[in-house]
Amino acid sequence: MTANQLTDKFTPPNTRIGLPAPDAKFRDLGTAGKSLAAQVDNYLDSDGTVVVAIARGGVPVALEVANRLGAPLDIILIRRLLAPRGPGSQICAFSVCGTLVIDQKLELPPAVPKTPLDYFVTDALEELARREQMCRGGRPALELASKKVFLIDNGIHTGATVLAAIRALRTMKPSRVVVAVPVAALSSAAAVQAAADEVVCLAWPEPFGHVGLWYANFNVPNEEQIRQMLDQVPPRA
Repeated sequence: MTANQLTDKFTPPNTRIGLPAPDAKFRDLGTAGKSLAAQVDNYLDSDGTVVVAIARGGVPVALEVANRLGAPLDIILIRRLLAPRGPGSQICAFSVCGTLVIDQKLELPPAVPKTPLDYFVTDALEELARREQMCRGGRPALELASKKVFLIDNGIHTGATVLAAIRALRTMKPSRVVVAVPVAALSSAAAVQAAADEVVCLAWPEPFGHVGLWYANFNVPNEEQIRQMLDQVPPRA
């Protein structure tokens, strides 16, 4: 089934689709972001909108959306800690706009680690904090409570990453979570739609493969480049 044929075969509820040619690729992440930003005109006059990118690859895409909306931009950093029952049951730590969020299945380690698990989690959280500092610098945390959040990534394959990010965002009590991506696997649509309030996607091609296949240049920014991108958008609307 080609991408264009999907328009007659499947339309996820509350999902807008604008499909490229079946063999089309986005030139790079920034180009994909410009295409995605063109689909969000109905949000231009919305108050209280915040754009949040899944770092690293979602940041160049989200930068274009934030500029289009005139909205502040921030990031989610994810550190996978454990997958006790396989990839579908990952336990993660998140930096959500500068706020640490831990999956409920895992407790914070004690101040003085005692067990191998304590040491593992402590090291993982320290690494997350280091990445956050490099990406954010001294950038103030954004308030997400009662805000409409655009959650942006460069694409969705299994849905595990974006579902983990939605789970973390919900703890911050936003009024609405809109997932927006340039491309996604059709097999992930139902789970993501169930978790988000709305999904905006430019293409649901099948067969999918992996996200990088849909970009001619799939280079993702490093932490210093992410900080520079965040600095291009005022932290407050």
